[in-house]
Formats: sequence, C-alpha cells, structure tokens
Amino acid sequence: MTQRLARICRHPIKAHGREDLASVLLSAGACLPGDRRWAVAHEAAKLVPGWNPCSNFHRGAKAPQLMAITAELQGNAVTLRHPQRPDLTFHPDDPADLLGFLDWIAPLSPKERAQPKQIVSAPVGMTDSAFPSVSILSSSSLATLSESMGTCLSADRFRGNLWLNGAEPFAEFDWIGRDIALGDAILTIKERITRCRATMTNPETGQVDADTLAALKTGYGHQDFGVYAVVKQGGTITLNDEWSLS
Repeated sequence: MTQRLARICRHPIKAHGREDLASVLLSAGACLPGDRRWAVAHEAAKLVPGWNPCSNFHRGAKAPQLMAITAELQGNAVTLRHPQRPDLTFHPDDPADLLGFLDWIAPLSPKERAQPKQIVSAPVGMTDSAFPSVSILSSSSLATLSESMGTCLSADRFRGNLWLNGAEPFAEFDWIGRDIALGDAILTIKERITRCRATMTNPETGQVDADTLAALKTGYGHQDFGVYAVVKQGGTITLNDEWSLS
C-alpha cells in the first residue's frame, strides 16, 4: 500500500473548531503550529499556570454542538463557523473580544453544564496529553471501525492532527516507541489515545448519533483510537508526503 500523508488538521481553540492545512513546519518538541493554542475554561475550572487537563475546559464531550464548529486562524485572529450561528471573527488574546465570544458560544453550551468563562493559552498548547503532542491517526483504522458500525464515520469525530494512508488497520498501536519519518520531519510515537464521548457526535450536525466508544470496547476491548507522537526532528510536512517507520 502507498504510505502517504492524507490530511493535516489543527484546532486553534481546543474543542472549538477544526482547520485543514496543506503544509506546515513542525518544530522539535512542539505541538503542530497553532494547534490548541487556546482553550476555553469553564466556570468550575481549577487552573494552574501552563498546561491544564481537559476537565477544566469547555469541550465536545460535554457540549456536543461544539463538534460542528470549523475554524480559521489568521495571525492572532480566529474565525469560527457553525451551522446554527453567524460567523464570528475575534482575537482570543484580547479581553475586549471575550464577551462577544461568550455570547456567540452560549447557545451551543448546555445549560446544565458549567458555562464557558474565559479563554486561556499555554506556550506548549493545550493538548489532551501533558506533553506537547501531535496526534497521528490511520485512515484504514477509521474505515474498519466504520464498517464494524455499519456507518461512515467522519474523521472529524476524532480531532486528529495527521491522518495517514497505507497502514494496516490499527497497526499504529504497534508503533509505540518507534520513529516515523514524514516529509522533512521525524516524530516518535509515544502512546495510544483513549477516546471520550465527543467521538459519538456527528461533526456536521452536532448531534450524538453513533456509539463509537461501545463499538471500540466491544470490537477491540478498549476505547483507544490513534496515537500521540512528539516531534523529534523538525521539518516541513506537506499533503501526500510519503511516510516510513524505523
């Protein structure tokens, strides 16, 4: 099978929109540029300086409509789009723009959940892992899971960074500790990604419509999909680049 990079995706504001890229320059020890640069803390958050776990943030596992947001990052400005909301362009670092964002997101936030309160940032990015990670996922694993569930699952359910073609289904779990060369970069595969309820939501509609967690548990004995990697050697990666393991 031809081993190619099929997709590059970032999420400028954690859980609040996805954006496809054609090419990106990775740096050693860093997240994918612009990925999870900000996160939306809710009113019950207990934040510490720097990185914080996802339980402090407004996210798709608790607010499914967030999964239908797309984003565009231009400099320090982000444009958010959602099928039920007008487009919003704002500056997450500007306190003057916070109220407009909170008004925009309010209809997408379940009233019984802790409400979004502030936007925070971290130099390393607010990934779900405590280390600066790049998530790698397999198109064949998605196809196999889709077939087992009898429905075509969108890749956007899994909010990954890099999607690869050409691997055997779920072979990525055997890559832990190995290096993957991709374009001009080299990444080291660190650990599996355990999934949450956000993957049960249709990213086109924001409605929960597929029990991905039960399908993973029943079919494979776990709730993992994809792997976290760290950038060992920086370099440019571009769609359709070849990849190889060592």
